[in-house]
Amino acid sequence: MDIDVYQQYFGAEGSFSGVRRRGAAVMLTASSGGGEIRYTLTVSFFPHADAEDFGISYDAAFSEILYEGKGRRSGKREQSLLKSLREHADALAAAQHAEIFWEQPLIEARFG
Repeated sequence: MDIDVYQQYFGAEGSFSGVRRRGAAVMLTASSGGGEIRYTLTVSFFPHADAEDFGISYDAAFSEILYEGKGRRSGKREQSLLKSLREHADALAAAQHAEIFWEQPLIEARFG
């Protein structure tokens, strides 16, 4: 079972597949099953050509497993992961020569 623990869109800058990307979807997803839990950070850059354009393109999506082990969802663990989320997301973006503009949220944060 997959649950988006956190999701928010931000202004961003990057170029992928010859297309300028001006937005980024940042998600922390919890995946559980068989007594195992995994938390994955995903950053997906999308064109965001205008204020109404939220068409997510998955050709510029990058992810990192932040935690994997035995157990189940933990509020304490999720809070810890959320505290370090920006640092990990910035590293994913920088590795792709892109940037997330945290001070430019495009939607309110959603928590699951």
